[in-house]
This record gives sequence, structure tokens and C-alpha cells, in this order.
Amino acid sequence: MPDPRPEAPAAPLPLANITVLDLTLARAGPTCVRHLADWGANVIRIEPPPTEAEGVTGNRDGSDFQNLHRNKRAICLDLKSADGLAAFMRLARTADVVVENMRANVKHRLKVDYESVKAINPGIVYGSISGFGQDGPYGKRAGVDQIAQGLGGLMSITGEPGRGPMRVGIPIDDLTAGNLLALGIMMALFERVSTGVGRWVTTSLLEAQVFMLDFQGSRWLMDGDVAGQAGNDHPTGIPTGVFPTADGHINIAASSGRLWERLAETIGHPEWTTREGWTTQKGRSNDRLAVNAAISAVTATQASAHWIDLFEAAGIPCGPINTIDKVFADPQVQHLGMAVPMAHQRLGTKAVVASAINISGHRRDIRLATRDAGQDTDAVLREVGYSDAEIATMRAKGAVS
Repeated sequence: MPDPRPEAPAAPLPLANITVLDLTLARAGPTCVRHLADWGANVIRIEPPPTEAEGVTGNRDGSDFQNLHRNKRAICLDLKSADGLAAFMRLARTADVVVENMRANVKHRLKVDYESVKAINPGIVYGSISGFGQDGPYGKRAGVDQIAQGLGGLMSITGEPGRGPMRVGIPIDDLTAGNLLALGIMMALFERVSTGVGRWVTTSLLEAQVFMLDFQGSRWLMDGDVAGQAGNDHPTGIPTGVFPTADGHINIAASSGRLWERLAETIGHPEWTTREGWTTQKGRSNDRLAVNAAISAVTATQASAHWIDLFEAAGIPCGPINTIDKVFADPQVQHLGMAVPMAHQRLGTKAVVASAINISGHRRDIRLATRDAGQDTDAVLREVGYSDAEIATMRAKGAVS
């Protein structure tokens, strides 16, 4: 299969003709905008004048902030000031996309909401992420990832039975809401090609989480089955889970009838395939403790590499359980180029996490390292017609920095 990452791009990146005004904070919104920035959009990140307070994603030079805000230009506008708001609206007049993830009512108070922008630019695609939705009983509440994990049911099905609710180890609602909003924005941009009219595209941490319940949600909606915690086991397909080895643990997924037969034969227990209660997936699920214990007694006798080689040869899905350092040392992860270098003007060359999207004819290079606060304010304002004297006056008033 040809490498999807050639030495040089054959054409401008897919979103090179799109300008995005980024009003986002924290993680969900920046995740959305990062997709657009990574694939060529002219992203103008609009931040308030700097303060001494540390943001949700840590200090500006920290790994989290640097990873979230690459490929974006950075300006500082005080949207609460008349001059700052006027500058935003001048930028919005010719922009394609605005993205924000403020509390639902804040954008209206600042007068940068969809209707206000649409009045001067009917083609604008306006993307919003909130905690719980733009309206409704919880519409005005602030939302963060862990709250949505709990409210949306994820913590009730994560972790081991009897040990209480457990959060997922990544900000999964933030990330998924950001991914979904980027997808929605692209659909609205595609529609705009034929209509010339923009859309307001919204999602929320709660909607993203309920969407991600997926088959666990449909179990309740269609069958009335309330899923519980299953620990490292698959909720319905056994054996699928974590098994001990002589030097650690591995994952094994062999829940189908054919894979179950292969597993039993590969580890020397073909009699399991005819054992009463173990001949069907439902039966193995009902007797999961005994099934897992029998497999564990065998896998614990040899090292992880031994079993992975054996199971791979037999066509049984399996794999190691890596710490983060081992993930990026893994030869397949390295082949996929999931750590990409970023040449920062002050911090030197650092690696950040690459986009997970491959498009033939394009590379996933970092075109622009994460910028300092306000680093591009003057250049961006000049692009929309401000003179140096006007910018200096605005800076003296504190409207820009």
C-alpha cells in the first residue's frame, strides 16, 4: 500500500481557502479548531488580553497548550470594549467559520453570537460547544468533561463491579464533542457551496457522551437493559479482556465461536469448546469468572511476547498494554508518524501528537508552531484594513494587545 504521507504536498491543504475565527477556551472547542488548523485553515485565535491566571490547559509553554494550539495565529482582543468588538466584527465580515465554547449565554452578552455575526455575514458557519446544550433545563450551567461523564452514564459502566463509579482516563467528552463539531462544521461548509448560506452548528459535552454510549445506550432503549460495570471485560462478548502473563498483562479478544475455538486449541485446551455452558457466547458471558480464570491460569505461565506471537500466528486479536512511553516507542505507532515535530520560536523543536487523519497527497506537518499571546495581532488587523496608527490607539485603550 503506498505511503499516504509523501515527501511534499501535491496541492494546497484541503482547507487552505477557509478562514476561522477561534474564540474557544479549555479543550473541547480547541480540539475542534485544531482539526481545521491542521488541514490548512487560516485560523485566527482570538484571546482576551493576558492575565496572570493559569488556564484550564495549563501555562502557555506547557505541553497541553502547545499541542492544542499549533497551526493557529494568535491575537488579543478585548471583546467587552467597543473597539475590540468592532475589530472582531470586521474580521467576521470576511471569515468563513466562527467557533466558540463559552457558556451558552455569554456569547449573547458579548454580542458575538450567531445572529449578530449572521447579520453582517450570512454565509458564516458558526460552531458552538456547550456543556449541556444551548437551552433547556441545564442550558445555562457550566459543564466540564468529568461532570458530563457522570451525567451521561459513562462513569456507571466504567471500572470494576462493586468499586464505585470510575472516570475514563482521558477527557473523552471534550475530545469527542470537538471531533463532532469539526465534522458538523465541514458538513455546513459543504452545504454552503450550493446554498451560499451558513448555519449554526452546535453540540455539547452531554450530547457527545450520550452518543458515545452507543450499544450500551441501545441496550436500554431497545431492550430495557441497564448496563453495569464490567471492568476490563467486554460487556457482552467473553472472553475479551485483560489476562495476566509471567511478566505483565495482555489483551485478548476471542468472543466469537470461531475465535474461541482457536484460543482453546492454541493454549492447549480444546476440551473447552465442548464444555457445558461454554459453547455459546451467551453461556461464556454468564460464566465469565470461570472462563477468565481458566485462561488466566494458562497465560500466567509464559511472558507476554510469547502469547502475542502465538495468538497472532493463530489469527486471534491480542496485544500488549503499553504505558504512554511505550506507545510512542511502538514500531507501528512510529510508522504511522503519530509524533510530529514542531519547531517553536522559543522552546526549540518539540514533538506533538499528529492528526489521526491521512489524506493522500498531503503531509501532516506542523506549519506554524503555537504562538505567543497577541503575537499576530498587528498583522491580522492590518489584513482587514487597520492602519498602524489605529492599532496603536486601540492598544493604548487596552482594546488589543
